[in-house]
Amino acid sequence: MSTKEQATKEQVFEKAKQQQLWAGHLIAADGLSEATLDNYTPIDNSIIGQIASGTSDDVDTAVQVARDAFENGEWRRLAPAERKAIMQRWCALMHEHVEELAALDCVDAGKPITECLNTDIPATIETFEWYAEAADKVFGKIAPTGSTALGLIVQEPIGVVGAVLPWNFPAQMYAWKVAPALIMGNSVIVKPAELTSLSAYRLTELAYEAGVPREALQMVCGLGENVGAALGQHMDVDMVSFTGSTEVGRLFLQYSAQSNLKEIVLECGGKSPQIVFDDAVLDDAAINDILSAAFWNMSENCSCGSRLLVHSSQKRALLEQLKNGLKGWKVGLPYDVDTAIGPMIEKAHFDKVCHYLKTAKEEGATIVAGGNIHDDMGSGWYIEPTIFDDVTADMTLFKEEVFGPLLAVTSFETEEEAIKLANETNYGLAASFYTQNIKRAYRVASSIKAGTVSINGFSEGDITTPFGGYKQSGFGGRDNGLEALAQYAQTKTIWLVN
Repeated sequence: MSTKEQATKEQVFEKAKQQQLWAGHLIAADGLSEATLDNYTPIDNSIIGQIASGTSDDVDTAVQVARDAFENGEWRRLAPAERKAIMQRWCALMHEHVEELAALDCVDAGKPITECLNTDIPATIETFEWYAEAADKVFGKIAPTGSTALGLIVQEPIGVVGAVLPWNFPAQMYAWKVAPALIMGNSVIVKPAELTSLSAYRLTELAYEAGVPREALQMVCGLGENVGAALGQHMDVDMVSFTGSTEVGRLFLQYSAQSNLKEIVLECGGKSPQIVFDDAVLDDAAINDILSAAFWNMSENCSCGSRLLVHSSQKRALLEQLKNGLKGWKVGLPYDVDTAIGPMIEKAHFDKVCHYLKTAKEEGATIVAGGNIHDDMGSGWYIEPTIFDDVTADMTLFKEEVFGPLLAVTSFETEEEAIKLANETNYGLAASFYTQNIKRAYRVASSIKAGTVSINGFSEGDITTPFGGYKQSGFGGRDNGLEALAQYAQTKTIWLVN
């Protein structure tokens, strides 16, 4: 453990547990509810503090403030370069608090501290830096009207935005939504997942310190059925960007239809395929990518490559390589630097994953690696990365999203069969495949129904590329890239007759 990492564990993690962590509302108004919820860490299921338990009245107060700020406040009227400068100050503060933010996500979500320090928080800061730089580099258009008129096509901020976040990447998903929404000049109300509110709270505090007006960025904590539903149903919220389960995503469509037809952007579940063709080169890098796609973040990842489709000629050798590769995926307490797999997020989710583990066995799938539950460790919600072979397309493990470390392996014989199996799902968020044939690479990438397709490696792209899904994985817009700005803007035509 380096000195820096030791400080993260002892000075932040232990201090947090002793002094109790708090995540309250950050609303630029008085008269808020004072109810709280106990906040448990999945590491050992102990109470680490409280979060505010918001109500529809709290949401209404926040929306009133946000609406007034949007119509009469300064944020949307600042020059893009001025918003950029404030966000850059915010990024500088994030750099100063990297260890603290990483420790918050570690203790709150049970994420391995090494992942938080080396991946999640750096990616969070990169997102804010990228959108800050984009602020004064996005232009409108002039229509080719001829001399009789001037046609301007401009992008205006959409108004009051609700950002409803998932629990699996707390800080990073905050950045994916808040950064582009704010830089466009909107007023934003953040609803973090009740299971993981701590880093969102701290990031918002740092925003105020950097100069983001409190009225332009607010946060309401609490249960989804209270706070999330109230945002979705509110008549004065202009759009909601939601990341989470497909089940809850459907509710937001209902909320929109029942209220003001607010715009809804959904990024929901996934059952992503990984395909290994007969000509794939299965070197160490490929094995690491296949395992990362399947088990990174305890498989609590919408783009998790949970279905491994393997040409029959490659399967035996590949399974041996994967089994050997799994030796480096230590199940352990998240604050240990060599831990790769931490706990499931909560008891209910742990029970759900255990149900899928049992069902896969009962339906005839064969465990070739893992399968053990470490109920003597911390909370007891620790499940080994598990590889199931002999999974057929009619099995539950092939069809349903588990959101836990269970990988389903299915054989195929032809390219056509592989494509059919890959698309045999209600989801379409991501896919990856391995081949050395360039013509096949193009054919397969064009045939798979998914928002992101990676070739000879696992990737979700980066901040420059849009991320989102086909089918029941979501619609209405994309996170990341310049494309994300569109969901937080209205397109207006101004027609000036000469």
